[in-house]
Amino acid sequence: MNTDNLSIVIPVYNGAATIAGLVDRLMALPSPGPAQIVLVNDGSTDNSHEVCRQISQKYSDGVTYVNLSMNFGEHNAVMAGLSYASGDYAVIMDDDDQNPPEEALRLVRYAREHDHDVVYGVYRKKQHNLLRNWGSRFNNWVATMLLKKPSSLYLSSFKCLNRFLIGEVLKYRGPFPYLDGLILRSTRNIGVVSVEHRKREQGRSGYTLQKLIRLWLNMSTSFSINPLRLSSLFGFFFSLLGLVLSVFVIIEKILRPDTEVGWPSLVIAIMVFSGVQLVILGLLGEYVGRLFMSANQAPQFVVREVMNAPTS
Repeated sequence: MNTDNLSIVIPVYNGAATIAGLVDRLMALPSPGPAQIVLVNDGSTDNSHEVCRQISQKYSDGVTYVNLSMNFGEHNAVMAGLSYASGDYAVIMDDDDQNPPEEALRLVRYAREHDHDVVYGVYRKKQHNLLRNWGSRFNNWVATMLLKKPSSLYLSSFKCLNRFLIGEVLKYRGPFPYLDGLILRSTRNIGVVSVEHRKREQGRSGYTLQKLIRLWLNMSTSFSINPLRLSSLFGFFFSLLGLVLSVFVIIEKILRPDTEVGWPSLVIAIMVFSGVQLVILGLLGEYVGRLFMSANQAPQFVVREVMNAPTS
């Protein structure tokens, strides 16, 4: 299999303990291996910057290093990496060394043989922690509901894109990219390959609840208006419920004039309806805020330094 035009994009966040070994194994793949590896340091707080610089100096003819000015998020870092990827195919993989390098070649081979725009690696057995496993399942469920993702498709971070899809994805210039949302709105020519997933031997996952919430907001408010429609349904439902309860109160008062209306029911009603209104206002605020950030030209990412950038 010819992989002379293969780029591998790796977003790096606090991956100093694992990234050097991963790159060494990628570069040691049987010839022809990947023509280019793009490392994107996404504002790491450890010494990932120094490690990535050393790697790019060691493999000056095969590793491009992109150092972002601050932490922009995994999907923003991937967008930065894709903008420097020169291959006809780009494999995106994590920096935790849980995806065997050989599996990257399998994704490319499958994409070539079946002429797919994107091929997702589906783990036979996931070795992530409980929070990340739960978060992945939740995001896949939300993507199915909001983005019309095929229910049988698992959106993993380990995937291969062809040059056509890379070009379509990079057309998005907004500050809140969600890579799988960009893929699903560009193509349905999607393949799936079962891959191995190893346990994390070094370092620790940077996946947090805060990042999960940010990812869900990017997915739901940047690529779908269904949450707004859902809020309208909620408003209609609770308005109808309030009308029905009001009728019951009036009937009870007519039939039993001496009945005293209790304060607890009144307080509960106020809390429920106020809560619904605040949720809807918050959702509207999220949409308006994202429009403001986009109109204000908030950057998708800011590159501080590039080493061994491709010449074409």
